[in-house]
Amino acid sequence: MLNFEFKNPTKILFGKGEIAKISNEIPKDANILMIYGGGSIKSNGIYDQVKEALKNHQVHEYGGVPANPEYEVLVEALQVIKEKKITYLLAVGGGSVIDGTKFLSAAANYAGEPWEILKKPVRTFEGEGMPFGSVLTLPATGSEMNSGYVISRRETNEKLSSGGPGLFPQFSVLDPEVIRSIPKKQIVNGITDAYTHVLEQYMTAPSSADLQERIAESILISLQETAPKVLSDDFDYNAAGNFMWCCTMALNGLIQKGVITDWAVHAIGHELTAYFGIDHARTLAVIAPSHYRYNFEAKKGKLAQYAERVWGIKEGTVEEKAEQGIKKMEEFFHSLDIKTKLSEYTEEYQGTAERVEKAFTERNWLGLGEHKNLTPQDASKIVAMSY
Repeated sequence: MLNFEFKNPTKILFGKGEIAKISNEIPKDANILMIYGGGSIKSNGIYDQVKEALKNHQVHEYGGVPANPEYEVLVEALQVIKEKKITYLLAVGGGSVIDGTKFLSAAANYAGEPWEILKKPVRTFEGEGMPFGSVLTLPATGSEMNSGYVISRRETNEKLSSGGPGLFPQFSVLDPEVIRSIPKKQIVNGITDAYTHVLEQYMTAPSSADLQERIAESILISLQETAPKVLSDDFDYNAAGNFMWCCTMALNGLIQKGVITDWAVHAIGHELTAYFGIDHARTLAVIAPSHYRYNFEAKKGKLAQYAERVWGIKEGTVEEKAEQGIKKMEEFFHSLDIKTKLSEYTEEYQGTAERVEKAFTERNWLGLGEHKNLTPQDASKIVAMSY
């Protein structure tokens, strides 16, 4: 097991009715900016619950944060923060809203051009970011219990990430009841996103960190077993709770400690979202199978372990089991009606591999993957395999 440090200061309020407790988590004298997305929280009752909980606080609002939070929109919110002299941020939404709020937390007291925070990138340390909490409305990204975020900039077709120990939410409310109102497509995206988050931290090389390995595998199995239940027309509170907690546990930092991690799938997938506007989770499902096949020799031991422990495949050589593992992963995505080829999302896929290579070269991203040995040329070949 590798050396590691682990600190996660986010307080979780899990369960039905927990939104009512947020007034106890935010200072009484705080000047709050409530940040949300397209307004669905006003039709599913969450907005009213939050407003009721904060009726004795000073609350301003900023709505309209889109999926794949856009820099141009967030700069407008940043002006509101300065004009209204905001002292506390509250994200009410899914990963995009929470990610956008993290960026605003980092940018609120940053003296330079806000885009520098992502372009350099500039890490935000404890005490530097504006304090914030979150009310999760769409399980997927794990942003409610980690300190990373991803922001898009449409004018430059860039999607970049940053973070730092100063950007953990002070608290996050996880109420499974919110899943009642989530469209099936977004639930599918959440399952796929969380599943791939685990793969990025697990599908590397066999490790001696047995507990982390087993926790990662249990999250994958739970997502597989929970998927049909949470996608059923009949709401199942227990299934919703399992799904929500799986998404949080997939990326709260725990399973990546003491092991090597990959993240090349995300780096490449972000480009596809930036170019074509394809849902983030679906770009991951496009890239992951090709990435594992391209790096088969380096990953076959863990792929075989995945096949054995997660899918129960006991027969065959290491190579045969490893290939079966990739096949089972693809079949799982297909069972969710997730397509795994870029050409199934856009007719303009030709030339994408070259675009990715050029972008990674210009950014000097010369070492992706768990061993930092994947070049922009390798990324290009992976994308081409994904057509």
